[in-house]
Amino acid sequence: MATESTDSLLYARVAGHYRKAIESGVLAPGARMPSVRALMRLHRVSLSTALQACRSLEDAGLLEARPRSGYFVLKPRRAVLQPVSEPDPGVGLPDPAPYSGIHDRVSDFVAKCERFPVVTNLALAFGAPEAYPQEALKNAALRALRRHPEVLVSPVPPHGERGFRAVLARRAMAAGMSPTADEILVTHGCTEAINLALRAVAQPGDLVAVESPTYFGLLQVIESLGLRTLEIPTSPSRGMSVEALELALRTHERIRAVVVVPNFQNPLGSVMPDAEKARLVELCAASQVALVEDDIYGALSDDDLPLASCKAWDRNGGVIHCGSLHKTLAPGMRIGWMIGGRWQARIRMLKHAQSRPNDALAQLALAEFMGSHAFDRHLVRLRRQLKVQRERTAEAIAAYFPAGTRLNMPKGGMLLWVEMPGRRSSGEVFETALREGIRVAPGLMFSNSGRFDHFLRISCGFPFSTQIEAALQRLARIVAGA
Repeated sequence: MATESTDSLLYARVAGHYRKAIESGVLAPGARMPSVRALMRLHRVSLSTALQACRSLEDAGLLEARPRSGYFVLKPRRAVLQPVSEPDPGVGLPDPAPYSGIHDRVSDFVAKCERFPVVTNLALAFGAPEAYPQEALKNAALRALRRHPEVLVSPVPPHGERGFRAVLARRAMAAGMSPTADEILVTHGCTEAINLALRAVAQPGDLVAVESPTYFGLLQVIESLGLRTLEIPTSPSRGMSVEALELALRTHERIRAVVVVPNFQNPLGSVMPDAEKARLVELCAASQVALVEDDIYGALSDDDLPLASCKAWDRNGGVIHCGSLHKTLAPGMRIGWMIGGRWQARIRMLKHAQSRPNDALAQLALAEFMGSHAFDRHLVRLRRQLKVQRERTAEAIAAYFPAGTRLNMPKGGMLLWVEMPGRRSSGEVFETALREGIRVAPGLMFSNSGRFDHFLRISCGFPFSTQIEAALQRLARIVAGA
């Protein structure tokens, strides 16, 4: 009996060790488990104990046995949630407003966040610091400083370090573009790029067509420039409706720009099919309207294949492409870039007047890192990590949130768009959760209409943990009204 009890404790200990590794994402779905003989050697257990540990994990739905290959990690078993509702085709386009009030809502959001200490932040739209190559970037910066000691006391090249722009031009080829280094302008993040693009193509009072819902930061930019927003229905699976945009272009005379996030749109996570991207570019060209493309998430596809940009179909310079490393490599550097198309000269002038060139040291360091295979290896690791975190977060939402909850499950990126049942107010959920140390992004901030007040944007940028799981459990009770 004593031996049987000891064996039972041993297999439970071994199984618990690997259960923890699987649930934390250290062993990702598809990863191969150590062989039974390796388990015997590593944990100093018998053959029967090692087999019992593997079989218990198999029974729990965490492993599968493959003939003559061993045990492999399974995707987590998850209750199936219905996808987020598609836009109602019977709902017309909202009227554009000269002043949308988004600044007031965002300011209120920020002010409330500052009043309460945050224990678990589910609102951040970027990865955890440890998800990025901190040591490698530090070493690249030190090497750049040794090679170019004059960089901190010399004038900065007006459009960005040529070596960095050359690397960006080579990397852009993977997304179907073929810019030269001279066509690329380095900016202070993607936000400045969007600012410059809209200032180049529109005047105060003009209309800007955007996805609905869309990132609240874009709504702030449009409002701060004295422009008006026209929201275009957007599918959680296919992105902006080109048909609805075509109707809007026939209906409204002063649309000067269309802004889209074609790949893993924020907040929906949708990806426009390539055929729709081509149609969108063609429509904007025919209407002589600038297409401003924000493509900061395109490199985060689960299948390691960069998604095509809208710019890939641009034949007349009508697409302004904007990118950034804020999500993929270095959130702390605020480095972005843009390809201005036929507005390139005006954009360069506006950049000079608005903020002058970016500092050179960061660009030198990034050029070295991005010019090597180390960047590709980093992206592979980051994609794997984000995929595990999305799946674990979605699993928890499916397990804990009330019946009727819907969820958009993208195949890349770091965001989940959650539709609450019963048209629960996201503002009320946000305030209640915040008082308990949990921060989420309420859906009411992603539109100038009230259409998305019953949605939440939940970030999966940080590793899934018991703390995050507990926060999601509590958030689920708040959504249920408990």
